[in-house]
Amino acid sequence: MTSKSKFLMAAAAFALTLSASSAWAGGLISIIVNDPANPYWLTEGNVAAATAKKLGYDANVAAHKADTNVESNLIDTAITNKSVAIILDPANASGSIGAVKKAVAANIPVFLVNAEINQEGLAKGQLVSNNAQGAALGAQEWVKLVGEKGNYAELLGAPSDNNAATRSNGYETVLSQYSDLNKAASQVANWDRTQGHDKMQTMLQANPNIVGVISGNDEMALGAIAALKEAGKLSSIKVGGFDGSPDAVAAIKAGELQYTVLQPVAVFSQKAVEQADSFIKTGKTGAAAEKQLFDCVVINKDNIDKYSAAFTLSN
Repeated sequence: MTSKSKFLMAAAAFALTLSASSAWAGGLISIIVNDPANPYWLTEGNVAAATAKKLGYDANVAAHKADTNVESNLIDTAITNKSVAIILDPANASGSIGAVKKAVAANIPVFLVNAEINQEGLAKGQLVSNNAQGAALGAQEWVKLVGEKGNYAELLGAPSDNNAATRSNGYETVLSQYSDLNKAASQVANWDRTQGHDKMQTMLQANPNIVGVISGNDEMALGAIAALKEAGKLSSIKVGGFDGSPDAVAAIKAGELQYTVLQPVAVFSQKAVEQADSFIKTGKTGAAAEKQLFDCVVINKDNIDKYSAAFTLSN
């Protein structure tokens, strides 16, 4: 074989490799979150989109606001737009299964973030906070700051989200160990600040002597704080949160919120897109399992200066 023939063969092989690479690169990654009015979900969408663009993809972010019909329509749009992957924060643990199945039937890999669905083997990855671990941490911190006796109230997240029950059960596992602590009231406030305020007002009217409030997320906790301030009760009733939002951190600095449990949403939103990129290019996510848990950490007045960006605690 002449040197010229060898050169032409090498050039052809290089062109073939280049062609295969270009087939992998780019395309649209559709990102579907719950409600970006909540800073947690805003960060989720922003981080995922920024990571997708950094890796060479187009990205768009849409919101279903916990409506499975809207979610289904957004999945249809992602399919129509020939998305190469979908990053989804599911609207409902059971009700979102059908939407995920549609994407899978269209050969689009789906990566779930923040919340799970009640079926494995559909999504390529389910990346969520370790809610049981985080709730245990939060409850332990709550007891340390509120005390081991007295009546207290709880604000719960949306029942359609498994995270709400997991956190509430985690709180109960710890707090039930203290016989002088009594859960006098609990209300569902659907992760929402306004509902947290209104439900706190209702619980306070019926239970004026509570010593603390433990909340399933920061938005509900901040709503409770507003209600307690209006009633002149914040100095005697301590509130704990869960998420690690910028507003919660500001409330800790102001002495209004005792602590929050940081969910590493900025970490697993980035990881989900990186795993999607790996799957698009190699057919493998690089993760050991579909379900992946990311540990939480308590933020309080002792480490609050390490809060370096939204939902991020530096070492």
